[in-house]
Amino acid sequence: MEPEPNNNASGSGNPKEEATLKVPSKDPKKKDDKKDEDLSEEDLALKQQLELYVERVQDADQGLQKVALESMRQEIRTSTSSMTSVPKPLKFLRPHYGTLKSFYDTMPVSDLKKLLADILSVLALTMSAEGDRESLKYRLLGSEGDIGSWGHEYVRNLAGEIAQEYAKRVNEEASVDDLIELVEQIVAFHMKHNAEPEAVDLLMEVEFLDLLVKHVDSTNYKRTCLYLTSSARYLPGPDDMSVLDIAYTIYTKFEEYPSALQIALYLDNMQHVKQVFTSCPDLLRKKQFCYILARQGTSFELDEEMCGDDDEREALQEIINNTKLSEGYLTLARDIEVMEPKSPEDIYKAHLLDGRASAGASVDSARQNLAATFVNAFVNAGFGQDKLMTVPSEASSGGSSGNWLFKNKEHGKASAAASLGMILLWDVDAGLAQIDKYFHSNDNHVIAGALLGVGVVNCGIKNDCDPALALLADYLDKEDASIRIGAITGLGLAYAGTQNEQIRDKLTPILGDPKAALDVIAFTAIALGLVYVGSCNEDVAQAIIFALMDRSESDLGEPLTRLLPLGLGLLYLGKQDSVEATAEVSKTFNEKIRKYCDMTLLSCAYAGTGNVLKVQHFLGQCAQHLEKGGETFQGPAVLGIAMVAMAEELGLDMAIRSLEHLLQYGEQNIRKAVPLALGLLCISNPKVHVMDTLSRLSHDADTEVAMAAVISLGLIGAGTNNARIAGMLRNLSSYYYKEASLLFCVRIAQGFVHMGKGLLTLAPYHSERFLLSPTALAGLVVLLHACLDMKAIILGKYHYVLYFVVLAMQPRMLLTVDENLKPLSVPVRVGQAVDVVGQAGRPKTITGFQTHSTPVLLAAGDRAELATEKYIPLSPILEGFVILKENPDYREEA
Repeated sequence: MEPEPNNNASGSGNPKEEATLKVPSKDPKKKDDKKDEDLSEEDLALKQQLELYVERVQDADQGLQKVALESMRQEIRTSTSSMTSVPKPLKFLRPHYGTLKSFYDTMPVSDLKKLLADILSVLALTMSAEGDRESLKYRLLGSEGDIGSWGHEYVRNLAGEIAQEYAKRVNEEASVDDLIELVEQIVAFHMKHNAEPEAVDLLMEVEFLDLLVKHVDSTNYKRTCLYLTSSARYLPGPDDMSVLDIAYTIYTKFEEYPSALQIALYLDNMQHVKQVFTSCPDLLRKKQFCYILARQGTSFELDEEMCGDDDEREALQEIINNTKLSEGYLTLARDIEVMEPKSPEDIYKAHLLDGRASAGASVDSARQNLAATFVNAFVNAGFGQDKLMTVPSEASSGGSSGNWLFKNKEHGKASAAASLGMILLWDVDAGLAQIDKYFHSNDNHVIAGALLGVGVVNCGIKNDCDPALALLADYLDKEDASIRIGAITGLGLAYAGTQNEQIRDKLTPILGDPKAALDVIAFTAIALGLVYVGSCNEDVAQAIIFALMDRSESDLGEPLTRLLPLGLGLLYLGKQDSVEATAEVSKTFNEKIRKYCDMTLLSCAYAGTGNVLKVQHFLGQCAQHLEKGGETFQGPAVLGIAMVAMAEELGLDMAIRSLEHLLQYGEQNIRKAVPLALGLLCISNPKVHVMDTLSRLSHDADTEVAMAAVISLGLIGAGTNNARIAGMLRNLSSYYYKEASLLFCVRIAQGFVHMGKGLLTLAPYHSERFLLSPTALAGLVVLLHACLDMKAIILGKYHYVLYFVVLAMQPRMLLTVDENLKPLSVPVRVGQAVDVVGQAGRPKTITGFQTHSTPVLLAAGDRAELATEKYIPLSPILEGFVILKENPDYREEA
């Protein structure tokens, strides 16, 4: 151990000498005495060699200069190939950087001068001061040759300097042509060497992404597009759209049509969607596109240009219309063996609780029966059979479905009749046949429920003969308000997102009808908002605005009036700036509703965009502590945070944290909205920390906060059968056994958690969280806005608002079908999705997988991949219906 300190002592010498070392001196001898002891013989030889070259470069004889420069370049190039530490030649040439620079300025223009410029450019990599951009300066002065030969690090450094220089020149409005030439060389180099993200970043910096298209090839286009689509989420508009446009162009260039279609849907660009159909000749692939469109809930009419043959076109249109959804869902249910109908008691599991709660539950109260109606409807959704409503008539002489119906009071009967629509969800023919008997009832509530049930059954399914419109249109002008509301909401659910003009012509007059009750007008606005969701339709917007202006002072204080701005907001769902004109008009409304309208419009317009500035704006609105009465607008502002931030995982986690702060500092009206916002952020995705927060809030002293938290527990666990949430809700049902309204909420939440016996999801995002279905989000937003005032709406007589959730219900399945669209069982691996954007090589896309045979269930964040080479999937994302084609190159292993 002893000798070591001495070494150091001799190595450093005294401080004065150390100081002189740092000055690049023309006389290298002084330095050599100290440093040479540390160098090996090879290094010493190299150092002396390089110093000789530096002297030779300054020689008057051009021949000598040329040889010296060539040799110096050779030394630098050969060493740059390994980049673990600073290359020796660069290290030894550092002291001479200044010498070479000043000599360069005195040289006459010649090829040799360019050669020296190249060398200086590389030396500047380690030598130039921060912000000088000398490497780039000498590069532009140097020769045009291949830049890649100087190594990766050099190219990356140049790219960084180009970005700074470009920004400076754009500010000064100087020419950037020479930079763009260099950019092309760098991009070509990066694309060749698997550094696609770096190429994309550079092109984004110099706003020249179009160059990318000609540099991608079949080996790297997927990685490039993956990087483009993931970075688009973090770019401000309109850059994000142009980035996705480039990705669309690249996908179409390489005939990767399903991915191109998904980008077209993300951009909501119907021209692009058409183009995908017209440019793809293969009928099977077109069928797969139709499945993607059906899942997105887009209403889309195929024309002859997209598919010439009439029969084929009809078959494709049938897929888009979702007519096979019920069949596929029941195939999944049979495979998992959950066809057996469940009763509400199976869900409550009262026998697991201690005595007091179960004793209180045996009394038949209308409120409890209503809760059971909903639980029964949600749990057996889409299965076509249950133990309350569809019991076969042999069981009792009069058919017992009537019996359950009349265990509900007045408006409760409406929800009971409509629950039949939920049980027969997506099965239009059987559904209409079973609901038909209620149309002949002489109880208005039952008729209203039947009308709503027709809407629920048709939700997301389009039918050429428009049965819903034919049945419901006659009831729109009836005297009875509940029948009108049933027909109006039925139309809203059945035609959500279709932009059907007949419905507009039938519903807009109701908005202007002075005799119509407030609730009729409120639901008409919502129905129109759903039918024209995200369409920015001016006529509908006009009608809703006039209806809002006509409301009296007393009306404006009513909770239902707040559904009008929501209907208006839905027209602009996710459409960002398009809302501005309408938002200006809303500033002229009565001050009671002005702020509320403004928040609702903004939250809808920026829903699913991840726009950070809007999230901050909403947080700012929530920070104000206001008097009672003037604060109602903060509810939609809190929901707005969730609606905007749900776009991507990072923003989502940050929003959850911000909402925790609001809980601590916010007033009561904010606290009751926070659980609902959390419910939307983690819908059908029970994250443990959110579950704990909601569990804590479900025991809150404030009843409204507790009710919102209970409903949200149901939402985050919707369709997951999550055992922990189910346990929490069971305990809550015994905790609140004396409080009817809270118990009602607990029951509804239990229905949500076991929705579709665990086969459904409410998440509006699909296709690996890339696409957002506007109708699904609209349904959830309507439900959450209604929950902002539980007492008046859901616990009042408008509990059927809960059925709006049907818009977001989708089977969380992967169902593989063969070329004739018949289910085909193949092994697949299902595991947690891994983000592989920008990773080198071919990383695994899922982790912790299990192998199952299809059909399989996919939980939130799961991804599937085929575990066999025998078939080729026609969609890159295995979700929903996926068509498999036999692999012609597959050989059975002997």
